[in-house]
Amino acid sequence: MKTAILLVNLGTPDEPTPAGVRRYLREFLSDTRVIEIPKPIWQIILNVFVLTTRPKRVAHAYQSVWTADGSPLLAILKKQVALLQDKLIKDGKNIPVFAATTYGNPNIKDVMATLQDKGYDDLIVLPLYPQYSATTTAAVFDKVADYCKQQRNMPMVQFVRDYHDHPLYIQALAQSIRRFWDEHGRADRLLMSFHGIPKPYADKGDPYAEQCRKTAVLVASELGLATHEWAISFQSRFGAQEWLKPYTDELLSEWGQAGVSVQVLSPAFSADCLETLEELAVENRDNFLSAGGKSYEYIPALNTDELHIELMAQLVGRYL
Repeated sequence: MKTAILLVNLGTPDEPTPAGVRRYLREFLSDTRVIEIPKPIWQIILNVFVLTTRPKRVAHAYQSVWTADGSPLLAILKKQVALLQDKLIKDGKNIPVFAATTYGNPNIKDVMATLQDKGYDDLIVLPLYPQYSATTTAAVFDKVADYCKQQRNMPMVQFVRDYHDHPLYIQALAQSIRRFWDEHGRADRLLMSFHGIPKPYADKGDPYAEQCRKTAVLVASELGLATHEWAISFQSRFGAQEWLKPYTDELLSEWGQAGVSVQVLSPAFSADCLETLEELAVENRDNFLSAGGKSYEYIPALNTDELHIELMAQLVGRYL
């Protein structure tokens, strides 16, 4: 059997324009894994309110982080693919690696179809979400399953569920923080801000919140931090319902009023993207400093960090 590896991340608009963002948001926010409001009701809200107002504002935000290589998330994903490919070859495993996204392009179904046409009938799928959530990892599985359901001769699929407490993942995070400290010094407090999900999702059994907290505790322990030196929070809430707490923006406002210095990272993201480069690094920084904070610094995601690539190699290696 011919084996191929798929590195999968969320996705991105094809271009930072209102039209491009609208297409992307329509696909993303139509997924019932992401939005659990009854579909007929949600489609009215989505098409009448969200898609008529949000794309212009989001497109402006994307324009502020867009690079010569396009969307940061997709550009980094392609570099991760190339580096993992090189790592596997050096380890004597000449297995091809491909990029795919849950929404937008390169779409999972299209990539899987192309690979199967080329004779790859054993696929190892690695969603680049350290912490499992039905809104992210399970959405990847749905796309893979949707493709397989349409095939008479479906490929064999092996799926990495999560790696929130993998020792190399914790080590990579701690090492990236120490490197940042060596270059910039230490702030009064370290904030680990994870992407949020609606609280009802966690109440129904989504393990995401528990896994985020475990990741944070393990990183703090690896760094030897005292309780008062770090905290966990959740960002990027959307809509009126309650999300996981504490909210990043509210906690930073409190810390700003206390006049402390802060360094922030987001361990839920395997690649820097709009939510880290614009929301966390810029928007939250401005709000924190306006509230009276002393200083604010963003610690980048693991991206193409050497240990991060080694982690990926270990995660897929068990299936090779």
